[in-house]
Amino acid sequence: MTKIARDSNAGNFKTRVVVADSSRIHTNLLAEALKCDSEFEVIPFDTESRQLLPAVIAVDANVLVVSANLDEQPSGGFDVVAELRTAGPNVRSVVLLDSLNDEMVLHAFRAGARGIFGKSQPVEELRKCIRCIHQGQIWANTREMSLAVEALANAPTVRTVNARGLSLLSKRELEVVRLLAQGLSNREIAQRLELSQHTVKNHLFRIFEKLGVSSRIELLHMTLTQSGAGRWTSDSTTSGFHNDFTLLQKAAERGLPAAQLGLAQAYLARRTDPQNAAHAYAWYLVALKRTSQAKDFLAKILTAEQIAEANKMASAKLSLIEGESSADVE
Repeated sequence: MTKIARDSNAGNFKTRVVVADSSRIHTNLLAEALKCDSEFEVIPFDTESRQLLPAVIAVDANVLVVSANLDEQPSGGFDVVAELRTAGPNVRSVVLLDSLNDEMVLHAFRAGARGIFGKSQPVEELRKCIRCIHQGQIWANTREMSLAVEALANAPTVRTVNARGLSLLSKRELEVVRLLAQGLSNREIAQRLELSQHTVKNHLFRIFEKLGVSSRIELLHMTLTQSGAGRWTSDSTTSGFHNDFTLLQKAAERGLPAAQLGLAQAYLARRTDPQNAAHAYAWYLVALKRTSQAKDFLAKILTAEQIAEANKMASAKLSLIEGESSADVE
């Protein structure tokens, strides 16, 4: 069920919209324009893009309006939308495009956008778009929908994979996965393999299709789920462990608190090395800082009554958890 925010002054429910355009000025201008609609609670996001994903989750947004170009990265917005499908599947995304050419439209749909919107189009239409996707619909014109249908018809059948899923990949695709697991960016992979960044992106699309995932974070989740807790022990020497660990580290560095806690626990499991214990402590500090920032951000947009209710819920949950822990010990 979609979460909604309450306007304590008017007594109405509002759609919570996070806006992240290609620059701070554009973000705030667009946010102010959208605030004219009384149905929306608009939150402008004007910091670096690596913090966007955890911020969207922290405020429990309904809709993300994001530019394809973030921090001067032409596909930065697409990456956030793709990762949001796993980290915040209830959040629906609208991608703002400078150009509605075929490649950009398909890229937006593949990333998981529910709406695509040209930056030259009027703000009134964007308001309609937000309402539409919040209601569970798709916002696209006939040409754009035809492109998506045609691409789907021509796409290879996606096969469910198991622990031997990498056998579905070609030699070149395996090279891309190997470099991706080492923490290289698309640009660095392109340089290493002497390919264009566009070719690397195409390889990634095919890899995701073959493995049944849609983003780096989904790939991380899939590999960790298959690996089991034993992979985090200090005597793990398999390449799979190193790949999993590197993917977890990349997710943590992108600002995901859950990954930061996971990385701290991974280092803690290998604490026989004093340096690993120090790394574990450092990542716990990072995770606590990030969650504290999210808590402070939420405190600014909640009413005193909502904060009091949240404190009651937290106390109840802590009592339950502590009770179960005591029962386990006994």
